[in-house]
Amino acid sequence: MSSPEEIPEEAGTPVSFGIYHLDANDPHQELVDRSGLSEEDVQQISHLMAALGRLREAEQRLSDASLRYMKLNQSDMRALHYLIVCANHDVIATPGAIAARLHISTASTTKLLDRLERAGHVTRRAHPSDRRALAIAITPETHEAAMRTVGRQQAKRFLAAARLTSTERDTVMRFLDDMAEEIDVSDDAWAGSAPSQ
Repeated sequence: MSSPEEIPEEAGTPVSFGIYHLDANDPHQELVDRSGLSEEDVQQISHLMAALGRLREAEQRLSDASLRYMKLNQSDMRALHYLIVCANHDVIATPGAIAARLHISTASTTKLLDRLERAGHVTRRAHPSDRRALAIAITPETHEAAMRTVGRQQAKRFLAAARLTSTERDTVMRFLDDMAEEIDVSDDAWAGSAPSQ
C-alpha cells in the first residue's frame, strides 16, 4: 500500500510527485509564484507539506478511534473535552458556556446534554450561585476513561514539542501561526456561500 502522500500509478503512467508536492498541485504556477525559490526549496517545502499531511491524517485516525471508543460524535467529544478542562480548573461549566465554546445553538446544546446525560457521561445540577443556570459536570467514570485513552494519546504531542529546542519551538509556532493566518477564510466571500449545484 502506498503512503498517504504518494499518488498511485494508474493506466501505466508513473506519477513522479507525491500528492502534496507543489508540482502535482500547481504545475503551471497559477497559485504559487516560485520565481524566488530554488528547486531545492520547492522540494523541501513539498516535503514539509507532506509532513503536515501525515500529521492531519494521524489526527484524523486518532479522532476516528476516539469517537468509536467513546461511542460519541464530534460535538459530544468536544463538549467532554471542555468539561474536563473546566473540572481541572475548578470552573463550573454551564450550558451557555458549552454552547459558546462549541458555537452551537441553545437548542442544540440541550439535545447534546440530553444525549450525554442519558449515556451517563454528564450530570446536571442546580448552579450554586446562579439560580437561572445549571452546572454541568463530566462523570468520574467518563473523565477517567477519556484521560486513560484519548487524553493519554493526545498528550504525546507534548513529547514531540519537548524534544525541540526553545528556538525550534519559536520557529514552529511562528510557522504554524503564519500558515493559519494565510489560510484563514474569515474575509473570503466564497467561503460563506453555498456550494454551486
